[in-house]
Amino acid sequence: MLMMRLVVAAVIAVACIKSVCALAQSAPLPNAFAHNDYSHKRPLHDALANGYTNVEADVFLMGKNLIVAHINPFFKSNRNLEKLYLQPLLEHIIDNDGQVYKNYDQPITLLIDIKTEANSTYAKLKVLLEKYRPILTSYDNGQITYGPVTIVLSGHKPSKVLAGEANRLAFIDEDLKKFGKVKYNALNNISTMASCKYSRLVKWNGYGSFPQKQRERLQKYVDIAHTRGEKVRLWASPENQTVWGELLNCGVDLINTNKLVALKQFLTTTSQSPKTDEKLAIDELDLDL
Repeated sequence: MLMMRLVVAAVIAVACIKSVCALAQSAPLPNAFAHNDYSHKRPLHDALANGYTNVEADVFLMGKNLIVAHINPFFKSNRNLEKLYLQPLLEHIIDNDGQVYKNYDQPITLLIDIKTEANSTYAKLKVLLEKYRPILTSYDNGQITYGPVTIVLSGHKPSKVLAGEANRLAFIDEDLKKFGKVKYNALNNISTMASCKYSRLVKWNGYGSFPQKQRERLQKYVDIAHTRGEKVRLWASPENQTVWGELLNCGVDLINTNKLVALKQFLTTTSQSPKTDEKLAIDELDLDL
């Protein structure tokens, strides 16, 4: 099956303009998340060169184009999603025997943060993703087939549209903070990740000891996400090693950073023990600590 997908991908690649240089890479880091990856000198390339397995691109729908930018898409028409991310990923995977990283059989995540209206942007994105289906994780009639790359949508999320699709190539980044609402009911089979802003759950800046109540509160949200099979990410967290270490200790899966090299060095030189706290039953959790 994988070989068939790659054969199709190779046909697509013939029409692509080859990258000037191959995507350099180091050992994969499952906990590393490249926030606003497009802001680096070499989008995607720098992340893979440092072993990142999760990258984020902010996307605007401008006319018929999906432009990668933070706030000014009007002046960046040449920086589109296909050119910066999908095309080089396809070429790299073909050249790398069907994997993003050698001897790493897990998909990497391309998180697309939608900045324009959710449904219209997704309609355009959906057409583009079909072109790259051979390398993407897919959902087909209740069955997930993992590819080298998983697309996750954040920002303005077309959650209801995805929930109504029997076949799709994208998943949703849920709002982690909503797990604290008793009546919160997520749409089934569309989420692989749950995120929220760091300050919505934790006020600690990394100086002094981590307040126990804040630690317990974070761990409880993490436990809920994990029971749902979702990875946890807190964005806009303090960029220091003390905070990174405590997030990992609390079970947070993805460390969000703009400092690619600093986080790489931390993750490759620090031995992190798995979380050992006994999980509480969901109905026993006091999420308002």
